[in-house]
Amino acid sequence: MAEQRRARRLDQPREPRGVKLPRFDPEAFGRWSEGIARGMGTANFIVYMTIVIALWFVWNTLAPTDLRFDPYTFTFLTLVLSLQASYAAPLILLAQNRQADRDRVSLEEDRRRATMQKADTEYLAREIAALRNAMGEVATRDFLRSELARLAEELDEADRRRQRRERRQQEKITQPGGGLDEPRDELDGDGRPGGREPES
Repeated sequence: MAEQRRARRLDQPREPRGVKLPRFDPEAFGRWSEGIARGMGTANFIVYMTIVIALWFVWNTLAPTDLRFDPYTFTFLTLVLSLQASYAAPLILLAQNRQADRDRVSLEEDRRRATMQKADTEYLAREIAALRNAMGEVATRDFLRSELARLAEELDEADRRRQRRERRQQEKITQPGGGLDEPRDELDGDGRPGGREPES
């Protein structure tokens, strides 16, 4: 009774009635069909097929009559070739469909990667633009060099003024008269007309 209830449950699909067809792995069958399609698309297959058909013609034409298995008009050969073509066409189509599926997946992957690369490129472009804007407020190497050169000139000028002051003080100390100030004139050679100091 419990088994009947379990079999009659509505939330589970009912087992199909009738003949159960054998199940097969579609992936394995697809790989097998691709192998056949690749083999039929080679020069070796054409050469071997030509040799087999030529031997078929020669045997059924030149062999003794009681040994010929497919006499002239070669009905059996026509049947074999028709059977081969009837199976080759679907196998080739199946291989092409699988290849088309692979191409579609590859195309979608390429499109996804291209989208990601575009987004990354746009992000990097925005970052570079932001860095350029920020660099406008940062001192550049040329600006620092010019400022350092200006400071060096100011220091040199200050050093020259200091040396002139020290020289004047030394001259005051070494003058006769104990370093007393005296009027400068042209006669003793310690000044210039007009009372101006000599420029160094």
